[in-house]
Amino acid sequence: MAEPLRFAIASKGAYSEATIKFLERAGLSIWRPNPRQYVGRVNGLRDVEVLFQRPEDIVHKVADGSADLGITGYDLVVEFARDHPNLMIVMEDLGFRRAELLIAVPEGWLDITTVADLADLSVDFKRTGRILRVATKFPNLTREFLFKHGVTYFSLVDAHGALEAAPTLGYADIIADLSETGVTLRDNRMRPLEGGVIIRAQACLIASRRTLRHHPEKLDATRALIELSEARLQARAYRVVTANVRGDSEEEVAAHVVSQFETAGEQGPTIASVYPKTGGTRERWFAVTVIVPGDLLLGAIEHLRHAGSNGMTVSSPDYVFSGCSAAYDRLYRALEEDQ
Repeated sequence: MAEPLRFAIASKGAYSEATIKFLERAGLSIWRPNPRQYVGRVNGLRDVEVLFQRPEDIVHKVADGSADLGITGYDLVVEFARDHPNLMIVMEDLGFRRAELLIAVPEGWLDITTVADLADLSVDFKRTGRILRVATKFPNLTREFLFKHGVTYFSLVDAHGALEAAPTLGYADIIADLSETGVTLRDNRMRPLEGGVIIRAQACLIASRRTLRHHPEKLDATRALIELSEARLQARAYRVVTANVRGDSEEEVAAHVVSQFETAGEQGPTIASVYPKTGGTRERWFAVTVIVPGDLLLGAIEHLRHAGSNGMTVSSPDYVFSGCSAAYDRLYRALEEDQ
């Protein structure tokens, strides 16, 4: 029996819920026997084994090859395995769990508003025999950012749990932490520094180059996961507009519809004759269906109105597939180059 594709996702908490919700919307529902089980499956894909892990552990498991694919935070990938030769980012932005890794200081530090102010403060601290203490779970990214911005006198405090309380508890002066909305920072009387965003992060899909290269039989399942996820993400940007339009011929209606950028569609509109419920009418009507970018929707509606249309309907596609999967093709080319 062929070895299954090992697909790692978050085991619990908000990250797990968001990941499972995303996969379900892509048609990849996850089955898990119970919350204490750490192995599950993807319904409909018998060759995929789901491994439930902590987000940070997913990075290491994909990097060392004990998992083939994984969904985790882009911030964690850059922190722990940015240059790892075996880890490849297949899809950098899955569209959920957006956050910023940023520098935050106590609200009482009224004179410290920018990273440049922080650099000056670190020098002042050193002159008085102190060292600026920075609590963070991202030492590599934080160290690199501070050095880059002229903050050279500091020490990193390895912290766990809620970092926002570190200055109040006295074991750090400032923090470098992930923030999604800023509410937790404000609740703990902390505020972000101007220019203090270290990295903008979101959920991403990563792959183990070595295991997929050595086990090509896993590529069909890999492609299914990537294609469905990619098509679901692409669908978010589009709307399907259907309208009945008067005209003398399909060619006349088509010429009018494509004359406006908003209604030209990807390849052009689909047009079909409408057969009236009662005979005897001399007017000809045509059903026009066109896929338009969501941000051009109102312009498309207005143009169809000018063509004499009414009663237009708009729907959202579940998937938008391109001629090929760009994400899978990138992965496949990378595997070929490794041989």
